[in-house]
Amino acid sequence: MCKGLAALPHSCLERAKEIKIKLGILLQKPDSAGDLVIPYNEKPEKPAKTQKPSLDEALQWRDSLDKLLQNNYGLASFKSFLKSEFSEENLEFWIACEDYKKIKSPAKMAEKAKQIYEEFIQTEAPKEVNIDHFTKDITMKNLVEPSLSSFDMAQKRIHSLMEKDSLPRFVRSEFYQELIK
Repeated sequence: MCKGLAALPHSCLERAKEIKIKLGILLQKPDSAGDLVIPYNEKPEKPAKTQKPSLDEALQWRDSLDKLLQNNYGLASFKSFLKSEFSEENLEFWIACEDYKKIKSPAKMAEKAKQIYEEFIQTEAPKEVNIDHFTKDITMKNLVEPSLSSFDMAQKRIHSLMEKDSLPRFVRSEFYQELIK
């Protein structure tokens, strides 16, 4: 439980930051009545219709985030789990970086780099990821002349964070436990 501001654990600060961002979005004036609708799923989203992995393959995910991310079913399950915790921004950033690396056109690369920066990196971004100031500064410098490696340092930091934090929670979750029964 989070007690006292000075002694807030790292995850409590992150959760408080997420709540602040989400409240900020909710407090913005909607452009239309359709913007007032806030979707709510009673049941967690099921993974995309892909082939269910073998038990052996699913068990490998406990020790390897990369194996999980390379498997479509695993990726969809992990994403559903993170959405259920309102913490999918790290995975979304990682996926956006992977997509960015596939871009060939310099013009499209610059456009996508700006979009990723505004959505995930800049301070108070709608889906701001938790990276240190040094990594944020390096990433910003890399974006002066965008290249395929512009987000590499930030992506590695987020991958490490997911590996140390999100993956262990996923492995303990009902999402994963149902899969390995």
